[in-house]
Amino acid sequence: MPVAAYLYPWDVDGDPAAADRVAALGVTEVSLAAAYHAVRAVTPFHPGHRVVTRDAAVYHRPDPARWAGAHLVPADPEPAAAGSFERAAAALRGAGLQVNAWVVVTHNGRLAAAHPECAVRNAFGDPYPWALCAGVPAVAEYAAALAAEIAALDGVTDVELEACGWYGYDHGSAHDKTGGTPPRPAGRLLDACFCDHCAATMRVAGADPGVIAAAVRAAVDGPPEVPAELAAQLAAVRTATAAGFLEYVVAAVRAVAPSRGVLVHAHPDPAEAGSNPGYQLTTLLGPAGADGIILACPGPAGPAAAQVSATVQEAATVAPGRRVVATLPAVAVLGADPGELPAKAKAVLAAGATDLRLYHAGLASAADHAVQRQVAEL
Repeated sequence: MPVAAYLYPWDVDGDPAAADRVAALGVTEVSLAAAYHAVRAVTPFHPGHRVVTRDAAVYHRPDPARWAGAHLVPADPEPAAAGSFERAAAALRGAGLQVNAWVVVTHNGRLAAAHPECAVRNAFGDPYPWALCAGVPAVAEYAAALAAEIAALDGVTDVELEACGWYGYDHGSAHDKTGGTPPRPAGRLLDACFCDHCAATMRVAGADPGVIAAAVRAAVDGPPEVPAELAAQLAAVRTATAAGFLEYVVAAVRAVAPSRGVLVHAHPDPAEAGSNPGYQLTTLLGPAGADGIILACPGPAGPAAAQVSATVQEAATVAPGRRVVATLPAVAVLGADPGELPAKAKAVLAAGATDLRLYHAGLASAADHAVQRQVAEL
């Protein structure tokens, strides 16, 4: 049973002891960020820094020829961090660990802010400068090129795609003053995009984006209900757009790295948006889809196991043999319950999870590492 730990390149790059420290946890794999959103992170064991602040960037070395003429081009980090993915990956492989490339796709505040025409725009006309719109062709081209380039890197085993689909309102913005996401269904209505490209797609599908947007605005401000016919039209367009986006990105990876496994951070409810965007499993795990789904499993063991069990059962029906990976929060200061972690791991494995992911080895304290080691020994 594979157990992987998440890491950032800066957790390893510049720390000669990091790779062996992670290997000592007993994990067999590492999911290492190659493209990531803006973040402030702690590095409890690094000899050179304790707090790292990064804007959205890529940490591999992009090929300029691949990106020549592209509308969206991945941003490099500060010079010292350029190529840190390759350096960290080499150190981890040297410690006997499999390295998976972790790629964040549509959550990119740097590119969405610089290219508002490529950002999600809600029914009120507000752009989301942290969210690239999956319905914009230039975003699909960027996502496919990014995933393919990273998949082709030497030494990468699997490719993990996070935020590979609709990204929306629910976002931990800097100094956030919104009070979080409104209760559903109003919160989901703020995920719906009405940018020029999405509006055009609705018209092609026979829907009126102006009428739907007006209904969404009314539902956000009043009783949170959109007329059933309009809600169905919106859902159909969003589901079809997401499916096309996913299949385009996965096809790009397959074209350059057919031997790589492709895993997608996702939710089995198609209405979800965010880091784990929703997909019908027939699409996500179908012939043109991924090799597996990575499920976020926060909260107590019971609900986490129930979610895994339901997904495993549906996946067995629509796509036998696909992987169902359970990601378990494993850092106390981020809200995890370390005392529950081994029992929770056993519960999701009993529910049928094929793999475990521990979030996150680089952010973890020594006490967190001790519990992560117990999970890896199951």
